[in-house]
Amino acid sequence: MHTTPALKVLLVDDEPLARLRLRSLLEACQEPRAEVVAEAGTASQAQAWLKDHGCDLILLDVQMPGPDGLQLADALREKPLRPAVVFVTAHAEHALRAFELEALDYLTKPVRRERLQAALARVAERLAERAAARAGRAAAESVPEGEVITLTERGRLLRIPVAEVLYIKAEQKYLTLRTATHSHVMDGSLSELEHRLAPRFLRVHRNALVACSAVRELERHGGEPEEDTGFGALEPGWAVRVAFVDEWLSVSRRQVAAVREALAAGLRA
Repeated sequence: MHTTPALKVLLVDDEPLARLRLRSLLEACQEPRAEVVAEAGTASQAQAWLKDHGCDLILLDVQMPGPDGLQLADALREKPLRPAVVFVTAHAEHALRAFELEALDYLTKPVRRERLQAALARVAERLAERAAARAGRAAAESVPEGEVITLTERGRLLRIPVAEVLYIKAEQKYLTLRTATHSHVMDGSLSELEHRLAPRFLRVHRNALVACSAVRELERHGGEPEEDTGFGALEPGWAVRVAFVDEWLSVSRRQVAAVREALAAGLRA
């Protein structure tokens, strides 16, 4: 039973016998499978077909009458969702130029089935990466701007859904945003975030906002300050336990009643 759809392949080679051999080799490949959807004897024919059709992969010869395979690969770089290109040629000397044109592989004739199978696997992997990236972008774009927190971390722009945030805590000049799996450091104002995220987040202390849904326990800590998990010492007095990470954050006296109310609302939900 096949687990993935067959790769749609365009064969481009001026020699009919070469195309016939590639077709038979593709039929012998098992996983990922490949299906020839069209053939072309020149780069111009291939370009004409691609104007109205799509494919996952082009198996492309280099030397052909008219524009050669390298020129076709160069023209395809302008397409936003261009097919993967694997060169299949008797001329090994063009390999460097082929990879400069972002070819996924370069096969020399006569092609072995095992070598072709490996090239197909690379194409399938690249397609899976593209699909995952598109899905990630779509998911991020589907979340309204007011429902994410945007931050920059190690040169990357991240969009953290508010629903995943457990707490935000002021740490010297920065803020720490905590989810169940990661801690992120960000710039910003805790007061501005409090206004933006209300009423889903509760100001438990001058330096901390906690998601109401993450409030799990309120406890009084007396005597000497106690160490919490990675955020310095808890102040003597009240502290709240945050769900999923089991970390304790200090609660100021004026916020104890509000935390109790959040706990009671959670129990009623």
